[in-house]
Amino acid sequence: MAKFNSKASVFNLTDSGGASRSMEEYIVSVDGLPGERELNEVTVLGDSGRNHIGGLENVTITLELVYDDTATSGPDVVLSGLRSDDTARAFDYGPKGGSGRKYSGTMKLRSYTVMSRVGEIVSARAELLVQGTVTVGTY
Repeated sequence: MAKFNSKASVFNLTDSGGASRSMEEYIVSVDGLPGERELNEVTVLGDSGRNHIGGLENVTITLELVYDDTATSGPDVVLSGLRSDDTARAFDYGPKGGSGRKYSGTMKLRSYTVMSRVGEIVSARAELLVQGTVTVGTY
């Protein structure tokens, strides 16, 4: 079984101006990919157990980040710009890095929160709602 160090992971996000931004230098964790899909129940009288058919994907990506407000490329600037952007923007995530499998698609920003706590660094959290489906491919 192959094992990979998450320090090689990559996450790219298209900002509100249409530029692809590498976000991995700010990200502490990525959660939610490839994500869940709904299962619709189709159980009828006489069935001996539950039956389901596949439904819609319902994927939310959660990013935990180190706060940085560097002009044009920092996560605060990139994510703040997506708060009022109603265009579905591209993302891709490579857990192994820039080679191997990747998860990609388009998303809209659901929430972006900056957090401060005494004795800790300023951090941030973002929730991205995938629009349509997640594509599994390779770099």
